[in-house]
Amino acid sequence: MTAIYQFSANDLTGKVVDFQSFTGKVLLIVNTASECGFTPQFEGLQALHKKYHKEGLVVIGFPCNQFGKQEPNDGVKIGEFCQKNYGVEFLMMEKIEVNGDNTHPIYQWLKRQKGGLITDDIKWNFSKFLLGKDGKVISRYAPITKPKDLEGDIVKALAA
Repeated sequence: MTAIYQFSANDLTGKVVDFQSFTGKVLLIVNTASECGFTPQFEGLQALHKKYHKEGLVVIGFPCNQFGKQEPNDGVKIGEFCQKNYGVEFLMMEKIEVNGDNTHPIYQWLKRQKGGLITDDIKWNFSKFLLGKDGKVISRYAPITKPKDLEGDIVKALAA
């Protein structure tokens, strides 16, 4: 499996999203949480979405409660929080696990494609993966990397 297109996941409403529908798009996949010190990154992610969505960028948030229990809410509350506080219009998926025995298959695959430092596990909320139009992982970014700092890589991926 060299591309993300064979996967699917549920959005916040429980609707199945087939990732094959993203063929030819640049994807930015982020594990998120509503009560994290990095939560303000939703603002930067939304700014990237707004600026580049029409050019082919798809930002996808995967809420996760594995780090400090910083995403205790259910899908409806997560969606309301993101919209009310950050005006999030990009795709938000249902809450998943990104590490351990119950790791979502998308994250199993992402971590195999671009490992981390020391271990391939996701270290914290707001780890980011950028995928090119071919569905392959271009880069993995640490939680401390601000969304605006990905803009150059996103522009390159959109131009490829």
